[in-house]
Amino acid sequence: MSALFFTLAFAVALATVLVLRMMLVTRQIRHVAKHRGAVPPDFVGAVSLAAHQKAADYTIARQRFDLLTAAWSAMVLVGWTLLGGLDALNVSLREVLQPRWGELAYEVGLIAAVSAIGGLLDLPFEAWRTFKLEQRFGFNRSTPALWWRDQLVQSLVGMVIGLPLAALVLWLMASMGALWWLWAFAALAAFILLMQGLYPTVIAPLFNKFTPLDDPELKRRVEGLMQRCGFRAQGFYVMDGSRRSAHANAYFTGFGPVKRVVFFDTLLKRLTPSEVEAVLAHELGHFHHRHVQQRMVTMLGLWLGTLALIGWLMDQPNFYLGLGVVPNMVAPNHAVALLLMMMVGPVFSFLLGPLMSAASRRHEYQADAYAGQQSNRGDLASALVKLFDDNASTLTPDPLYVRFYYSHPPASERLAALGLRR
Repeated sequence: MSALFFTLAFAVALATVLVLRMMLVTRQIRHVAKHRGAVPPDFVGAVSLAAHQKAADYTIARQRFDLLTAAWSAMVLVGWTLLGGLDALNVSLREVLQPRWGELAYEVGLIAAVSAIGGLLDLPFEAWRTFKLEQRFGFNRSTPALWWRDQLVQSLVGMVIGLPLAALVLWLMASMGALWWLWAFAALAAFILLMQGLYPTVIAPLFNKFTPLDDPELKRRVEGLMQRCGFRAQGFYVMDGSRRSAHANAYFTGFGPVKRVVFFDTLLKRLTPSEVEAVLAHELGHFHHRHVQQRMVTMLGLWLGTLALIGWLMDQPNFYLGLGVVPNMVAPNHAVALLLMMMVGPVFSFLLGPLMSAASRRHEYQADAYAGQQSNRGDLASALVKLFDDNASTLTPDPLYVRFYYSHPPASERLAALGLRR
């Protein structure tokens, strides 16, 4: 394949995805704005007109922000690739790092530099999202000092975890021959399993405080639910989510001896004990149906295919040339091949999004059905309505936008599936 083929394929795919995203966002904005004036019949009496309009305004503001970030991301991507940004950075770091520290250090340094620059380019948008968008609608609880601390800790955690993993993958690419991608896949799979245990016990506590659940009635309910469902957990914890945001949630995390149930403090303040029990039953439904394992297998399958594709593309000089990088004619550049795939891969995999979203929505229906069997369906329905209300989730999304992006079904569809249309 010629370099021109790779250039044209990338340019056409990027333009198509950008136009499609803008069309979908525009549809969502118009649909939500059209239905802003009245609460849907299923929610009359449960959601006020003021709350419905706040959700509409919040959704529209977020979608407009998404239009801006999509355009910015596309420009940055073109800058890295077709305009030669990655090539220039690669040449500079190779001249500085390779003679003194060797090939592996130079390649790890290149990945670290691209990640750092990308993070800095996105930082103003993240700040705007937190202190303008979320603040405007009353969701932000974070202070500038806390926000900057989070950015620093996230960067340090990324370095401590990401750079050794990148070094391992690059070493495997250089040392294990044509089937390096199988070894790299095994390493990544082991890493995912390791993170299942490390995240709840080591990483999450770096950002939030977790205290044992001390509400006697709620603890009795959730322990009884866990016993009925045949699940065990290392403990029940309350997370200080209100320190950063007014959004509410609950989750069941970890595996084996480190499984734990986590409730946001914002959730406990809003829901009754029976409603919290129903929300937890929904989360247990995901484990009952092995949704976590299914998603993990799907993700690993995609990673395996991606690594195999990189293994083929990195030996094609025109792949590099077509994406703005002058190739090393002596040996493949492993770091550049990985970076190019990380950059352009999401463009070509965009149309997988609707399939992944559809699978996720199906899982949510199954978890709701399980919760309806193990707890009171009315409590689940009322909890869902409160969560949609508190999180300012629109009750009138555009149907096509839902099919592309929604990992959870709209509120009206979830209530209908439960047989509890209001």
